[in-house]
Amino acid sequence: MTLIDNAVYVDGRRVFAPTSLSDTWDAIERTGGMAWLGLYRPHPDELQEVADELPLHPLAVEDALTAGQRAKLERYGEDWFMVLHPARYIDATETVEFGELDVFTGRDYVVTVRHAEEPDLADIRAGMEQRHTDRLAQGPSQVAFEILDHVVDAYFPVAEGLEQDIREIEDQIFAGDAAVSRRIYELSREIIGFERATRPLPRMIEQLQEDMRARLGDAANGSHASHLEAPEPEPGEEERAELVETLRALRDIHDHAVQVTDRVAAMRQMLENALELDSTLASKRLAEQSIEQNEQVKKISSWAAIIFAPQLIGSVYGMNFQHMPELEWPLGYPWALGLMLGVAVALYALFKKADWL
Repeated sequence: MTLIDNAVYVDGRRVFAPTSLSDTWDAIERTGGMAWLGLYRPHPDELQEVADELPLHPLAVEDALTAGQRAKLERYGEDWFMVLHPARYIDATETVEFGELDVFTGRDYVVTVRHAEEPDLADIRAGMEQRHTDRLAQGPSQVAFEILDHVVDAYFPVAEGLEQDIREIEDQIFAGDAAVSRRIYELSREIIGFERATRPLPRMIEQLQEDMRARLGDAANGSHASHLEAPEPEPGEEERAELVETLRALRDIHDHAVQVTDRVAAMRQMLENALELDSTLASKRLAEQSIEQNEQVKKISSWAAIIFAPQLIGSVYGMNFQHMPELEWPLGYPWALGLMLGVAVALYALFKKADWL
């Protein structure tokens, strides 16, 4: 059984650590507490065993067993099923590692199913047991909110790492690094994955806020105590105060989620601009190279013409025909040399004027 941790809580305190699922359900019934089960990559039969004891919806169980689900929040009666995609930035490879975390919550239970190493829910559990027993006492929904808050906060280092990569890419672009195009493509895939993980979050948290507001309205309607007659708050008022505080916490998580999604959108735009800039600079460099090549061709062609002209004259007088009157001239040899030199100088002056040399 891939059961990482199994505990029953009463009033925020761990009172029982069952060694089997049957003991867990017995402890819940006996104490009226809350069970928190943590599973890591469970076998379908193992998760089904849990589902047989708890009212886990079959569709939610199927989603939990099928890795690659989108981030979402679904309600089945009074139970909730949440899919999150935790992420962490790996400095060594400059990549983002995405995981999947499924959270089932009901009236008296929380079941977490991890498909990756991250996040370490043991730290969240230990933090609540040691410092926030009041939140544990509020029940399964508060545990789910703590997990959600942890996942959202962990997105900020990822965003910072990706933004640093984009800044490095901009430097590579202006430096003319030929490998930058591949890095832009790889980073684009990372940002798309990051966007898929974070984009549904604001709406998911809004759903939770709507549910809290509905519960807050129910608590307010159920409270009929008079403050003049009873100085101590009624249970309905205590519940209402807890719901108000939970709403504030959800609003804070929602603000963080919106910040992350805004940064992801900005990163995607920056990367698109970087890709366009790289394409523009590459075209410019190609055009400059083409111009430089043309200039080189002009120079080579000019010198080839200058050298070829005297050779042509020399080859004519070197054919040794008998009837060539210039061969009998006293000044024939100086005339041929002068003609060669004159033609070469004339061609040089012509090409120089045309800015080919």
